[in-house]
Amino acid sequence: MSETATRSRTVQLLEFELGSETYCVDIGHVAEIVDVNDLTVIPNSASHVEGVMDLRGNTTTIVDPKVVFGIDDDGARKRIIVFDPERTADGKSVGWIVDEVDQVVEVARNDIESAPGDQDEAVRGVIKRDGDFVIWVRPTVVDA
Repeated sequence: MSETATRSRTVQLLEFELGSETYCVDIGHVAEIVDVNDLTVIPNSASHVEGVMDLRGNTTTIVDPKVVFGIDDDGARKRIIVFDPERTADGKSVGWIVDEVDQVVEVARNDIESAPGDQDEAVRGVIKRDGDFVIWVRPTVVDA
């Protein structure tokens, strides 16, 4: 089997922690990962918007996915996953504040199960690994 055929049957995912759960996004959406620095709070912004920060001259909106996904946990909030502006809904620079970034993994597409129940479009699927679950989410559904 060629390397191209193998790659089309797998996907590379960046795993990160929100509270006690592990989530992942397609690595193709990720521009960079940075440490949390000072955020400027924007008055009257949406509840999921933590603020903005300057990343190499770009104003980047920082979103708390815990608010978006209804996760009640104060966690470490140590890292920011910055998404590629060309892959965001409105072309803006957006980042998610997460507790920790774990690893990039390559997952076979046939190991990804559909999200159970009547999920909204935020969840792409679920990956079962080592007796636990990793939830694959779409970063593009969050409006900053």
